[in-house]
Order: sequence, then C-alpha cells, then structure tokens
Amino acid sequence: MKLSSTAILALAISSITATAYAETQSQAFTPVTINDKSAQAEATGFVEGQSISGSTRNWYANEQLKRGAKFAYKKDGQLAETDRRINWVQGTIVKYNSGFTEGTVGFSTEIAAYNALALERDRENLASGNGGAPKTGPASGNNRTLTHKDNGDAVDQWSKLGLANIKARVSNTTLTAGRMNFSSPQVDVIGNRALPSSFEGVAIHSEEFNNLAFDVATFDRVSPRSEQSLQKFRTEYGNGRMESDHVNTAGISYQPFASLTTSLWGTQAEDIWNQYYFGATHVLGDSSVLSLTTGLNYYKTVDEGKKLLGEIDNDTYSLSFGLTHLAHTLTFSYQEVNGNEYFDYLHETNGIYLANSLLSDFNGPNEKSFQVSYGINMAEYGVPGLKFNIYQARGWGIDGTHYKGGGYDGVQAMDGETHYEYGIGATYAVQSGPLKATTVRGTYTAHRASENQADGSINEFRLVTTIPFNIL
Repeated sequence: MKLSSTAILALAISSITATAYAETQSQAFTPVTINDKSAQAEATGFVEGQSISGSTRNWYANEQLKRGAKFAYKKDGQLAETDRRINWVQGTIVKYNSGFTEGTVGFSTEIAAYNALALERDRENLASGNGGAPKTGPASGNNRTLTHKDNGDAVDQWSKLGLANIKARVSNTTLTAGRMNFSSPQVDVIGNRALPSSFEGVAIHSEEFNNLAFDVATFDRVSPRSEQSLQKFRTEYGNGRMESDHVNTAGISYQPFASLTTSLWGTQAEDIWNQYYFGATHVLGDSSVLSLTTGLNYYKTVDEGKKLLGEIDNDTYSLSFGLTHLAHTLTFSYQEVNGNEYFDYLHETNGIYLANSLLSDFNGPNEKSFQVSYGINMAEYGVPGLKFNIYQARGWGIDGTHYKGGGYDGVQAMDGETHYEYGIGATYAVQSGPLKATTVRGTYTAHRASENQADGSINEFRLVTTIPFNIL
C-alpha cells in the first residue's frame, strides 16, 4: 500500500499517542494466549437455548431540496416536480434463534421475518429522482419506501425472509451459511432505514485466542433495506450498471492493550476492486477528569479483474481526536481522499468507517474535510438515557477533472467544489419498565453544496422510534 505524506503523518500521530500510553502504563499489555474457555462446551441444546425476539421501528423522514433542485413524480401520466419528499414506514422484525446442540460440533439456526408497512402512500410525497425523468422503484430514486416501478405508487405492505441460516460451531469458531448479518469495515449491515440489509453467503468467525479474532467470508447477494428480492453487489457511487458476482473478505481484530483496538481487513469485489482497511482506536486518560480518544481509519482501493468501474487508485483516511470530561465530548475530525475518483463502498452496506461520513460522505475525488462535533450525556445531570449532539462539517478541494475512468458519472465536472453540513440530534433510551431499551431519535440536518457537488442542497428531519421485544 502506498501512503501519501499526509496519511503517513496521520499514522505517526496515532502511533505517538499509543506509544505514550504503552510507556506510562505498559502493565496493561495483554499477550495473545489460547482461549481456555469454549463457547461450544457451554451449549445447552437446540431447544433449550432457543429464543424468539424482535423489534418494531417507526421511521419518518421529511426532506426539502434547496436552491432550485426538484424531486420528480408522475401526475395524471405526466411528469411533475416538487421540492419536498416524505417517507414514513413501520418496519417489524421477528427473529428465531435456536440454541446450539451439545457435543464437539454444535449446530443451530437463525430465521428472521421482515415486514414493512407504508404509512405515507401519497405518490407526490414519495417523489423520487432529482429533476429529469422520475425514478421509481427501490433500485433508483426512492430507497426508503418500496414503490411500484411503473407508476411510483407505494407498495402498501410487504414481507421477506430477512435472515435464514444454519451455524456449525467447534470450540470458539463458528461457520454460518445462508442469509445473515455481518459486520466489518467493508461489508457491514446498514440499519438506517425501517429495516436493515443482510447478506447471503458463508462466513467463519474464530475467537480461539484471547484478544485476537479472525473472520473470513464470501457473499454473492445482498438483501437491500427496501427491496423484497436479492441483488448482486454494486457500489454506492458507481453508475449502477456494474455488478459484482462475488464479494470475498477477511480480517483480523487485535487488542494488544485494554485501551487500544486495531483491525486489518481486505475485501475483493470481483471485477471491480480490491480494498484494504486498517483501523485503530486508542483511549488515554480518565473521563472523570479528561480522556482523549484517537481514531484512525485508512482505506486503500485499487481496481481488480475486468475493472468494471475503470482504473481505481485511491487512498482515503480519517483521523479524529475526542476529548471527554464527565458528560461532555468534543471531537475534531479530519478526512482526506487521495484519488481522482470517489472513495467508494458497496451499496446497501455500511462499509465506510470514516469519521466524516454523515448525511454526506465527504468522499469526493481529492476532497478534504473537517468536522467539529459536541455531545452531552444527560445521565451526569440525573436524566439517564438522554443524549444530545451537534456538529458542523466542511469539505473542499473536490477535483475530478483528472479522472480517466468510465464508472463515475459527472466526476470530471467537479473542479474546486465545496460543501458544508450541520446537524443536531437528540436520543432517549427508556431505562426500565415494559418499554425498556426503547429508543427515540430525532435529527435535523442541513447540507449546502456548490454547483457540481453530488449531494446537492437539502434539509432533512428524521424521527425514528425503535421498540425491542421478547416473545420467548
């Protein structure tokens, strides 16, 4: 991997922080040892360990485009425009988990049914696209409410099998085959809609050593958040016509100190790219006085195989410093893209562990961005479960004029583009009673962009209520 001078500087700063901690509290180092506890040895049986649980989420979003941009919809067979879009969906998950059978090799299964109910069904409010011809259906304009592709009407209610897999476990190593949740910096379940995504394939997770875990997986389909069928993988910022037949990924997670966690991953999106990731988080000090949390995320992306998105050579990183004193946290984050294309990630995943991935991902070609955020935990003031946050981020220097590939439409028109975003949010989690762990999250975000910056100018309000439940 070739690091830019700024990326090397970021790594050096993070290393200095970690080294300082190691020198002052070296007794916290934990060597890698064989895990003497076996999860499979504690198996209680297929039926004895079973559970049925779930959650229901009320998801509301109200968007308004600014500076003349419009959403599009069909009215009386003709194209019409509006500057506002409203989505309101109730998503419910019911999940069955069996226990593991006893013995040297244990087997279990996981099945989850997903159901969505469209509470907002007006075609005008569900408008999709951004000017031009209306884009209908989950694969194009509206990725929040499932709509009919012919006319943009909401699918009033729909269901699918969200999870369906079998697991085999030996000691502390588990193989999962089927449709599953998976979490990594490049293939990660995204849960910012009424229902989450999931992936179909085979994965192995191993914790045979203390402080050292291994993952290997291969996937060939993704189950999108607002779609009933499975799809091949494509990228978030590509032109949407290029798909990958297989995504293969492997990673190591290592915690050498109680205060330092690291991970290293590599992922191949067949015929699109090879993407490598390194991440580290270090905590220094005591938050009752003052603590410093340093976070580094680095991605290297290069084209692979048939190069369906053209030539790619991209180095992207973010570096953040968070200061915490009692209830208060102030964080500064810098992010930089070194490449003539977007920093891109897989669509219908949360595979972007960058500090400035917000409503906008701040991931334009050669973009630099800076964010300041503040959060307060009201538990320190006698209201446990209530938190507030506010942030502002700015991106500048977006330059795609040197892009020579063919997979990213509109990139070459970006010349010195800028944008900024600010947001405020509040979250409350119920602490006790029959609704314990229920969360209510409200956010307001505003984004403003120069002429050719891809995200445009928009205001958005979201209100999301999630209620977990247990049946068995």
